Amino acid sequence: MAFIEGSLFCCLIAMYFYYRLGTFPWPPPGVQLPSRLLPACCMTLLLLSCIGSYLASEAARKGDRKGMIWGMGLNLALAIAAMTCRAIDWRLWNFKWTTGVYGSITWAIVWIHTLDVLGDLVYTAVLALLVLLGNVGPRQRIGVHADSVVWYFLVAIWVPLYVTVYWVPYFWGANG
Repeated sequence: MAFIEGSLFCCLIAMYFYYRLGTFPWPPPGVQLPSRLLPACCMTLLLLSCIGSYLASEAARKGDRKGMIWGMGLNLALAIAAMTCRAIDWRLWNFKWTTGVYGSITWAIVWIHTLDVLGDLVYTAVLALLVLLGNVGPRQRIGVHADSVVWYFLVAIWVPLYVTVYWVPYFWGANG
């Protein structure tokens, strides 16, 4: 799964730069450069949420039910805060996915990653509920480990996507 998703995101980054090479100025006239404050908060929260995943995974290894619940709860809380920052940031964008190639590729990168994150958050929430209800067998412990690996991947893949969407336009944007 990580290979397929990673390949998809690499293709999206390649498309971004391909379109950038053929489009001047970038972003197009009328599109403001993306804000960097809320996306930086989102990135920080996502990175911190890995601590919750790690704690849950370590607790699963030890069979510690309370540790798994606490770790998954921390992961969920920080990830939901990160997605809230992302949603607020979207409302500040002055372009839509239909606003030319810049809008299409930018929205595609952020939306596809967000859908992956939301899918994992649902999985984490269901798993946390199962553990909270007392189901702490081998399957649930393996599920917590697998969830942590998926979460680490989603956060790690966001780093190059974040740089591409929010920093590249400043260094290789409309003036360059």
